[in-house]
Amino acid sequence: MSDLEKFINEDEYHVPHLIKIAIVHYQFETIHPFLDGNGRLGRLLITLYLVSYNVLKKPSLYLSDFFEKNKGYYFDNLMTVRLTSNLTQWIKFFLVGVIETSKESIQVFKDIIALKTDIETKRLPTLGSKVEKAQLLLKQLFQVPITDSKQVSELLQISPSTANRLIKDLIELNILSELTGYKRNRKYMFREYFRIFHRELENKN
Repeated sequence: MSDLEKFINEDEYHVPHLIKIAIVHYQFETIHPFLDGNGRLGRLLITLYLVSYNVLKKPSLYLSDFFEKNKGYYFDNLMTVRLTSNLTQWIKFFLVGVIETSKESIQVFKDIIALKTDIETKRLPTLGSKVEKAQLLLKQLFQVPITDSKQVSELLQISPSTANRLIKDLIELNILSELTGYKRNRKYMFREYFRIFHRELENKN
């Protein structure tokens, strides 16, 4: 682990960051330093490394799904390095994962921007004087896509009855949909936003 730490922080010899973190991930998984959680930590190490060296501005690249989807190839490539000391195939596999995951992430961001634009330019303007409050709520929904009337009331500093009316408006605009089927303690989902991620998961399966 000490040698691995030195390799991670060594900058005398230039190694492209994606190549370097591919090697680091392999080595960490081979050392397997902990009794549990090595896989999760090894995958997290990829993102943390890329952020720390400004390859990523935000931790938006997650290779876990790619590794899980290609679990057999993942373990086979790791084992090949252990048996032959040949890193080439492992690095190729790792870079394919970066490419595929990046493409998927870009499409998700594009879909989110398209949804946001559609709602803000076509749907919310129909609310008249309620637009400002609705925009504030929408901003929150893009962070937490499930809410209830109490949370809306507290967020917007409006009465519970006004919050319920705004929620009803957003339901009519197909922005929110009720989840529970209850008459009380209802929860509402920003379903279109959720579907962007759900569709992504379905495509991976």
